[in-house]
Amino acid sequence: MKEKDKIYDNYLDLKNIHSLNDYTKLEKAGKIIYDGGLVLFPTETVYGLGANGLDPEAVKRIYIAKGRASDNPLILHICDIGMLGKIAQNITDLEFSLMNAFWPGPFTIILNKTPFVPSIVSGGLETVGVRMPSNEIARNLIKYSGVPIAAPSANISGRPSGTNINDIFDELASKVDYIIDGGDCNIGLESTVVRVIDNVPHILRPGKITAEEIKQVAGNVIIDKHILGKLEPNKKVLSPGMKYKHYAPKTECVLVYDSSINKIQEKIIHVAQKCISNGKVPTIMCSEQNSEFLRKNLDENIHIINLGSDLNSISKNIFSDLRKADTYNSDLIIIEGVSTDGLGLAIMNRLLRACNYNVI
Repeated sequence: MKEKDKIYDNYLDLKNIHSLNDYTKLEKAGKIIYDGGLVLFPTETVYGLGANGLDPEAVKRIYIAKGRASDNPLILHICDIGMLGKIAQNITDLEFSLMNAFWPGPFTIILNKTPFVPSIVSGGLETVGVRMPSNEIARNLIKYSGVPIAAPSANISGRPSGTNINDIFDELASKVDYIIDGGDCNIGLESTVVRVIDNVPHILRPGKITAEEIKQVAGNVIIDKHILGKLEPNKKVLSPGMKYKHYAPKTECVLVYDSSINKIQEKIIHVAQKCISNGKVPTIMCSEQNSEFLRKNLDENIHIINLGSDLNSISKNIFSDLRKADTYNSDLIIIEGVSTDGLGLAIMNRLLRACNYNVI
């Protein structure tokens, strides 16, 4: 494949959409999906590595490209409610209520699958995750393909998810048949995943749609304990993806958090100075508020990455910044955590896993 900055047949730049007619350019990519090819495409959450979700051989290529475990199910993406009937059955009133409330958007619901869904998509389970993205490029790609698109996050398994083409081009470009560049993803974290059990929504993966919002629709919600807790060996889980390493840069990471800003600053400085005293080089990822303080109180040669001033900006930047931190070839990445309220739950879930639950 040629370099990204050159124009070629299997790369489509849709960063600047000027009219609805621009979406017709997705017709070729849709045909590639339908015919069994792999396509990198943007959603509002992260980039997806997509294939025809009804074609077992096409889906197998996703697992191979990512190096993904075969029992880790994929999410099927649909463009309208009419697609749902072919892939899901026995849908309850509460499940419909949740879909009506949060679709299109960053919300995945686990449903009973139909025989049309290949076993390779569901990881051998009788259920399948389904999402209707709000990103118009994604929705139109699904429309032009004419099939539900199976698509996990676009990254090599275990690595931080891709939220722009630049971050994932080198690791995936040679493994796909077509690339759609839609610019930076708006949210930056994967969708909220919910399964309704005994008429109560269980959050299996937190995302932009929060527990508080789900509770407003359902009246109750349960947050799976493994979202913030390390999985015990051989422990049965509701979501197989919980068993595997995710979101991690190559560099060792440590997560630092306290409800007191002053204590967070003290902890980060302590860890950084200890690292330096051992002849090692740290990189620090922290909030905008703390970045100014740390620049004044630490060696000026230490790389400090400003994650942003609020949860939305941290969410949008976190995966790209984890990849950026890796490029500094440091010995340790020190990451500031956030409160687990609202969107903070999803951010801390990703950071805990990126740091392999190494928390101070």
